[in-house]
Amino acid sequence: MAIEDYKQFVFAFLAAVSFGLISIIFVLTWVLHYREGLAWDGGAAEFNWHPVLIVVGFVFLQGIAIIVYRLPWTWKCSKLIMKFAHAGLHLLAFILAVIAFVAVFDFHNAAKIPNMYSLHSWLGLSALLLYSLQLVLGIGLYLIPVAPVQWRAAFMPLHVYSGLFIFTAVIATALMGLTEKLIFALNNPKYKDSPPEATFVNVLGLLLVAFGALILWIATRPHWKRPGEQALLSLLSSSSPEDPAQGPAGPRPARGRARRRGGRRPAEEEYQAK
Repeated sequence: MAIEDYKQFVFAFLAAVSFGLISIIFVLTWVLHYREGLAWDGGAAEFNWHPVLIVVGFVFLQGIAIIVYRLPWTWKCSKLIMKFAHAGLHLLAFILAVIAFVAVFDFHNAAKIPNMYSLHSWLGLSALLLYSLQLVLGIGLYLIPVAPVQWRAAFMPLHVYSGLFIFTAVIATALMGLTEKLIFALNNPKYKDSPPEATFVNVLGLLLVAFGALILWIATRPHWKRPGEQALLSLLSSSSPEDPAQGPAGPRPARGRARRRGGRRPAEEEYQAK
């Protein structure tokens, strides 16, 4: 990664994290200030765990998990450590999402509200099921690599696409949920009258969109991809210890030299991280 690319990456990453953390602050402020707070009693306060955990886990942690391989500061870490970090963040996001679903089902059952009747609920459950499948296949194929290398390399494009698709679907579904909640909860004044709570939550929606857009941008830039292991070893060995800006941001030609010395890249290089 060239120096200029490195600066652009840092800017995009810090902006994404900022939007994500501000989104978490907004959703907590919403449920604690405008709504009934947080509790686990079957009431409205239990429902409020749903948006909080979705934003924290299913949106923010999932987004960070998607780009964790691309953080240049982690390129000196072994690939196995980064695999555990990637899988661990996704697993934590999944656990929080499951708790969020339990909270909303508990609230609906206690209040005698039907479950799974809205498009928001259909899409949300579909995203959770797809996410669980993605998690199981990812762990089975890459963290505990029992499948042949050729299978892992062949599955990687689908693994990457599915991850980005699910992440996008989660944000879209979250936006539907925010709107649905405001329509149901605001009576006097109504949502259409733009009370302060409605405006506040609309801004939360914009923050989620900005976070998602930046994560997708970072995850799809080919020149921000973690180098292959052989190229990475050459890149790090050619870095000057006196110049901290080199490290991961060192010159790209080392990668080409590594390829010429090693000939064609082995199959393992084909499924290097996003």
